[in-house]
Amino acid sequence: MSNALEAMMLICFGLSWPISVYKNIKSHSAKNMSFRFNLLIIIGYLAGILAKCYMQAFNYVLVVYVVNLMIVSMNMVVYFTNKKYDEMAYQGEVYAK
Repeated sequence: MSNALEAMMLICFGLSWPISVYKNIKSHSAKNMSFRFNLLIIIGYLAGILAKCYMQAFNYVLVVYVVNLMIVSMNMVVYFTNKKYDEMAYQGEVYAK
């Protein structure tokens, strides 16, 4: 039962990440993104994954941790891409949206 509840928590929390990635891709700006926040979330997911591995609890909950980690990591890629867009806009360069 605890695995099901943990998975439900991770799924509910993780549903917001694809929305965040989509909005950040569309914005073409890193101004409203927080590198530190995303990094803390990544560290948290890594800690959860390591805990599952340490306890040798290789089940569906581990899969949910990995999926969430991948989506948040995509947000970090978008962050650095948008940071370049911000630098280009600051320098007056034009980029295609």
